[in-house]
Amino acid sequence: MKRRNDQRARSHPAYWAFLMHRLSGLGLAAFLPLHFWALGQALHGAAALDGFLRFADQGFFKFAEWGLVVLLALHMMGGVRLLLIEFGSTSGLRKDWIAGAVGFAAAAGMAFALSLFS
Repeated sequence: MKRRNDQRARSHPAYWAFLMHRLSGLGLAAFLPLHFWALGQALHGAAALDGFLRFADQGFFKFAEWGLVVLLALHMMGGVRLLLIEFGSTSGLRKDWIAGAVGFAAAAGMAFALSLFS
């Protein structure tokens, strides 16, 4: 008998929590080489680093920084949720923990956006 994927699982909040945790991890992993390259500009002297920092002071980079903070918050809270499921004494996927993780990420994103414009 051939096994087929049950598409109903994709509408469950735990699937979306898994997907957000996976995508945020991939986004953070893609950011790391760019971050190391930017830090490497300091090895070429203060002028090279200052030039990069002036270039990175544009609006697109501010938006990207905001996205990075949201990704970090999503990934962190998704990891905490998984740790609670794995090592906690309760069972189940806990939809309220998923909502809490998304709420924390939204609050972190709003706090960072407010700090950008103040």
